[in-house]
Amino acid sequence: MRFTLSSTALSSKLSALSRVINSKNPIAILGHFVFRTENNVLHLTASDGEIWLSTPIELTECDANDSFTIDSHYILDAVKGFSEQPITFDVNKSDNTAKVTYLNGQFALPIESADNFPQPQGVDDNAHEIVIKSSQLSENINRTIFATAQEELRPVMNGIYFDASHECLTVVASDGHKLVRNRLFSIKTEQPAAFILPKKPASLLKNMLLKDDSEVVMRFDDRNALILFNDSTMNCRLIEGRYPNYNSVIPQNNTNEVVVDREGLLAAIKRVQPFSNDASNLIRFHIEGGILQLDAEDFDFNKTATERMACEYNGRPMSIGFKGSVFVEVLSNFDCQEVNIQLADPSRAGLVVPMEQSEDQDVLMLMMPMLIND
Repeated sequence: MRFTLSSTALSSKLSALSRVINSKNPIAILGHFVFRTENNVLHLTASDGEIWLSTPIELTECDANDSFTIDSHYILDAVKGFSEQPITFDVNKSDNTAKVTYLNGQFALPIESADNFPQPQGVDDNAHEIVIKSSQLSENINRTIFATAQEELRPVMNGIYFDASHECLTVVASDGHKLVRNRLFSIKTEQPAAFILPKKPASLLKNMLLKDDSEVVMRFDDRNALILFNDSTMNCRLIEGRYPNYNSVIPQNNTNEVVVDREGLLAAIKRVQPFSNDASNLIRFHIEGGILQLDAEDFDFNKTATERMACEYNGRPMSIGFKGSVFVEVLSNFDCQEVNIQLADPSRAGLVVPMEQSEDQDVLMLMMPMLIND
C-alpha cells in the first residue's frame, strides 16, 4: 500500500491525538496510532481503552484501502520537525514495515496489524441525542471544567454533568466547594436525559473544538457517548452513577447583593492572597455601604494585607470568608465587566453571576464560605 499526504497536516493531527494516549497502557498496542485508508482519506485513531478519538486527513494519492498501527513515539518524533511538504508511506505488510519518504530523505518504522487494536463499544440504537454549536460546547467546557473534582469515593463528581430537559440544557460541574451551573435555553429535548462526561474527554474536546457555529452531535446511553465534531469522532465511556441534586445547594432569596468590577476585584484578590495563611488561603470580605474590603493574614509569619475598593451594595454590613484561590478561579472564568455577588448570610454559599448575559443562557457560580473569627 502506498499513500501521500501533507506533512504538517499529519503532524498536527497526530499531536492532537497523542493527548489521548497514556504514558502507561494495559496493553502495548494502545501506545500506537491506527492508520486506516479509505476512499482517498486517511483515518487516524488513538485510544487509552476508555476513549477512542478518530480524525480524517485528505490524501494526495492512495492506491489501496487498508490499515495498520505505528508506535506513537516513533512517528511523532519522526514527523514533528518537518516543514510543509508531501510525504509518502510505502507499507509492506510482509515484513511489517512502513517506509516514509520526504523531500530530503527517508526512514522506516515497524508496523503492527490493526486487527489487534481494541474497538470502542457503540451506543444503543435508542440512544439520546443533543445537538449543540461547537462554540457553545467549547465555552461551557472551558467554564466548568475547573470546578470538577478528583475523588475516588464520589467518581460522579469527577466529570461535567449534562442535564437535558424540555426547558433547557444545563451544564454543571462541582467539587463540593465550588459549583458552576449554566443553562442553555436554546437547546431542549423532548425526553429528559443526562450523562456525566469524564474530565479527560472534556479536556480533549476543549482543545479540539472550533469556536464557530458548526454543529456537534452528542449521542449517549447509560454507559457510552459518541460525539461527532469537526469531521472527527470521539467514543468514550461515561461516568456511571447519579449526580447530586445541584439545584438544592443553590441558596435562594439572597438579599445582600454586591456589584463590583470583575477585573478590579480579581486583581485585588491576587494582591492580598499571598498574605493569607498557606493552609487555609482564607480571605475575609467585609462589605459595608459602598466599600468592599479584603483582608488576609498569616499570624504565624506576621503577614497581613488589606485592600479596599468601591462597589454597589445596599445590604446590611457583612463579613464573610472565602478561599482566595477559588475566588480567583471563579472570576477568571467570566468574561464580563461587572459581576453580582449574591449573599444570604456568612454561613451560606455565595453566588457570583455576570451582570450582563445573553437571553438564551443563565450562568452562575457558587462558592462555599469559610469560617472566620471576628
